[in-house]
Amino acid sequence: MKKNVAWIFGTLMIAAAGVLSGCGGSSQVQQPPPNHISMWTWVSGSNLRDQPGVYGTKGSASASNVPGARQFPASWSDKSGNLWLFGGNGLDSTGPCCYLNDLWKFDGSNWTWVSGSDIGNQSGVYGTKGTASPSNVPGGRPGSVTWIDNSGNLWLFGGFGYDSTTTFGELNDLWKFDGTNWTWISGSDVKNQAGVYGTKGTASPSNVPGSRNDSVSWIDSSGNLWLLGGFGLDSTGTSGYLNDLWKFDGMNWTWVSGSDVVYQTGVYGTKGTPSPSNVPGARASAISWTDKSGNLWVFGGYGADSTPTNVELNDLWKFDGTNWTWVSGSNVGSEAGVYGTKGAASPSNVPGARVYPVSWTDGSGNLWLFGGAGFDSMGQYGALNDLWKFDGSDWTWVSGSDARRQSGVYGTQGTPSQSNIPGGRLGFVSWSDKKGNLWLFGGGGYDSTGAFAFLNDLWQFEP
Repeated sequence: MKKNVAWIFGTLMIAAAGVLSGCGGSSQVQQPPPNHISMWTWVSGSNLRDQPGVYGTKGSASASNVPGARQFPASWSDKSGNLWLFGGNGLDSTGPCCYLNDLWKFDGSNWTWVSGSDIGNQSGVYGTKGTASPSNVPGGRPGSVTWIDNSGNLWLFGGFGYDSTTTFGELNDLWKFDGTNWTWISGSDVKNQAGVYGTKGTASPSNVPGSRNDSVSWIDSSGNLWLLGGFGLDSTGTSGYLNDLWKFDGMNWTWVSGSDVVYQTGVYGTKGTPSPSNVPGARASAISWTDKSGNLWVFGGYGADSTPTNVELNDLWKFDGTNWTWVSGSNVGSEAGVYGTKGAASPSNVPGARVYPVSWTDGSGNLWLFGGAGFDSMGQYGALNDLWKFDGSDWTWVSGSDARRQSGVYGTQGTPSQSNIPGGRLGFVSWSDKKGNLWLFGGGGYDSTGAFAFLNDLWQFEP
């Protein structure tokens, strides 16, 4: 069955009834002191659903500013430790509406509305390819991927939203934001473009991934962008789930791995053994990490398992730059979580299959995963608030519940507490700061009253 961000939007309120069913850590991350107790802190935003944005004056930080509630936005963190938020689907300054193209910065204390509109459903203003301009701005969209380069520029690719003609669909436009202006770099200014793959392993100015949303991305030690999968258009212009792996070197795209056609089955091989024939199946709404050795890790999402069947997945993969290795989880979908004992690592532990969680890496190289929509310990499907750690060998259930549909426990804003915990949610975003703390914002999920809708709460977790 086809599932993408548009499908999720249409079924958001079904999720409330229980039917419904993307950042790397810094090498300078500080370690927690001995006997440190990990706790959540509610930092900003509301503990109630469906809050409109308070934009204030563009370019001016204010304690009263806050982005509106939303799901499927994009996020970055810059070299100064600021958190950046772009777009998504949710509430603008007037209330519920639309696809957003607002750009926000959070400096650790206050939000600043930086770019874009405070009114939703805006078309993209592309200008001239390769030329920065104050009038340029991406159109409203959810489901894009983002990263920051070695010079501190913010980059954004694709999503499902508005092109230059005020129509919406899958996008493959690549944008750069230098802190002041946007530049349209690559791809098309109109929706639903087929991929131009060229020759596998060979960069070319004519190569470009097809339009898509809900991919995963990461940056390697050389500053190259890597892009995997999503829901979009293949080389024939056919829409579906993709498993193509791309590299962007700042100038050109290279098709590296996977297929140029949709709906490819996963080739798992032997668990723990890399092989040139191994490849994850086509998928969207997965999550990714990078470790200190430069390996990419990919977990879950919705797509093709080994059978092939399009389902929620809980397979964990590692890519070493050449070969894929199936590391953990199942090669078939819809698996329930095996939680074990909270705080205790075990080879039998594994998160349940899920879509739209968030992830990050701590200073010790551990991989962390939180929430999403998926299967709990009883095999029941819904929004989750479980927090997991993977140490390279085993999973540990750290925080949250092993059951779906949990309300948020907010406590007092700005005060950490062992009883605090974000509610179950999907389609939110995360950052990690220089101290190794996780930050997460919004999504579709459960507020403090147990109501399910769009959220704009900002949380910090100290591992």
